[in-house]
Amino acid sequence: MTREEAYYNTLNAIAKMQWNMAMILEAKAFEAEKVRNWLCMHVTTDSIPDHASNLSTSLKIHEQNVELIESLTKLCQGMNRSMKTILSPGGDDEDGGMSGLLDGFGGSDSDG
Repeated sequence: MTREEAYYNTLNAIAKMQWNMAMILEAKAFEAEKVRNWLCMHVTTDSIPDHASNLSTSLKIHEQNVELIESLTKLCQGMNRSMKTILSPGGDDEDGGMSGLLDGFGGSDSDG
């Protein structure tokens, strides 16, 4: 397999990962809308009397979404590093950019 084919396959895999992330975010948006509607109807001042417990309840509900967004952000940063390596016109290292590509997927032992 040539370097160009390997880069093409990598970019194709990144595009598929981005599509899957878009599907995850779309499903989470739909789920969040359902949760919002439920919260607006059921979580009232009668059901949660003080502000502190109201805040802690809200944080528990949204903690999963925050973790998902955090994870997707890290994944996007890794894909971004990989795409920069592949698409950089210079290719200033002797591998033609492959060491940077592996760094984006956690494949380097360097302290960076």
